Amino acid sequence: MSEIKSLARGLKLLERLALAENGAGITELAAQLDIDKSSASRLVQTLASYGFAEQDPDTRRYRLGPRIVTLSRYMLTRMPLRDEAKPYLRRLVERTGEGAHLAILSQGGALYIDQVESPATLRATTGVGTVAPLHCTALGKVLLAFDANARMPEELKAYTPRTITSPETLRMHLEQTRRQGYAIDDEEYEYGVRCVAVPVFDYRGKAVGAIGISGPAGRISLERLPELAAITKQIGQELTDRLSFRP
Repeated sequence: MSEIKSLARGLKLLERLALAENGAGITELAAQLDIDKSSASRLVQTLASYGFAEQDPDTRRYRLGPRIVTLSRYMLTRMPLRDEAKPYLRRLVERTGEGAHLAILSQGGALYIDQVESPATLRATTGVGTVAPLHCTALGKVLLAFDANARMPEELKAYTPRTITSPETLRMHLEQTRRQGYAIDDEEYEYGVRCVAVPVFDYRGKAVGAIGISGPAGRISLERLPELAAITKQIGQELTDRLSFRP
């Protein structure tokens, strides 16, 4: 299949901007795409004119533009899994009192595609559209353990003193996740927050996402974890059963 080179370069440039935490300059974009700086400049300026990229006025570096967020919202609101999972997220909140989240594997991380917030005043929230790391979040660990397309991160960045940074330790942790059917984030991504998550499978037995809860460590205590894990597993299984009847 033939491709339009300029379009392909533009899409690759978008990927580079998405991966650049602090934005990217024309010189490094040109080097990464193996093109000259004038071509890179024309590409990024074209993207910027349509809102897909924007330039930081202080650093002069480019980052993704607001149009990307708009398109992402269109995609997220039209995902069948999101529609099917909504009642189960609400049930998780009703049964546990904690915030409930749904995520899929995307961009090498756990992409939050829906959530229902806890009614409690003190709560843990993660915005829809956020891409969280796989190795230190409960949803991410579930995706690593059960999604055949998930790959071990090259870098296990430490977010708190509890973050797993050893590949061997993480592999052992994922094996335990597969055995018990759920994963835990024990203040590994954000200090003071604990999470529990389970996989969701479709009618083919393929892991298509992860569902779970998060809340302050004071409420999701270590003593309470087994009870919350059992509730999360039950509701996750109910969602899987629901999806299994939709070939």
